[in-house]
Amino acid sequence: MREMHLQKMVLRVGTKVRKDLERMSGEVSSIHHKCFNRMQDLINQEQSIQSSFHKKSEKVKSDHRIRLNASVDVVRFLLRNGLSFRGHNESEDSEDKDFFLELLEFHGDKHSDVGKVTLHKAPKNDMIICPAIQKDIVDACAKETSKAIIQDLDDEFFGILVDESKDISHKEQMALVIQYVNKRGEVIERVLGIVHVNDSSALSLQKIIYDLLLDHSLSSSKLRGQGYDGSNNMQGRINGLKSLILQDVLYAYCVHCFANQL
Repeated sequence: MREMHLQKMVLRVGTKVRKDLERMSGEVSSIHHKCFNRMQDLINQEQSIQSSFHKKSEKVKSDHRIRLNASVDVVRFLLRNGLSFRGHNESEDSEDKDFFLELLEFHGDKHSDVGKVTLHKAPKNDMIICPAIQKDIVDACAKETSKAIIQDLDDEFFGILVDESKDISHKEQMALVIQYVNKRGEVIERVLGIVHVNDSSALSLQKIIYDLLLDHSLSSSKLRGQGYDGSNNMQGRINGLKSLILQDVLYAYCVHCFANQL
């Protein structure tokens, strides 16, 4: 009796387990299938969370690159044509935002890939249009332009033109232009830099000029010409800028010409 009872109990348990297994693995909507499909999704990298995050990050980076390239294109156009960047009212409802925003909007209208991710369609923290970023792009363009000028000069002799003026904030600034003859025999004049000066004495200007030349890996020993206006701090025979440079570089001849007023 006891053995028969045990056999029946084992048979009952076995039958129940078999039915549970059939129920779990037999239907498409069964627990087994659901768990199996979830496992496959986890293994499949195309559907994994990491893959989705990576794809999203790539899109964010791609959109950022499009916005940056668009802003750089607009800045280069404005610099090449000597146009102003900003207007008095750059709000969204303004009819005269000035050239930077207007050109960027025009650029987006003509190129759908740009228009989809710029200006009001860009994230507020990644629009790449604020004045500080515009200035950073301008500075980068200036460095690349200066690099191209130095490469074209190719460590040959050069002359300098220097002039002073006040900017809109009434701060004194000095412009330095270099003159040289390129490999094709053409006389080239290029602006190398514009710097604010607190002291316009000849000694101070000489130091600023030498520092600016040094920043561009240019040696004053290659200097063969100077050009200034007629002010005393420039043309003075004893302590003028012309005389101070001639003391260092004997062949840096000075030419006084009103055409050299920049």
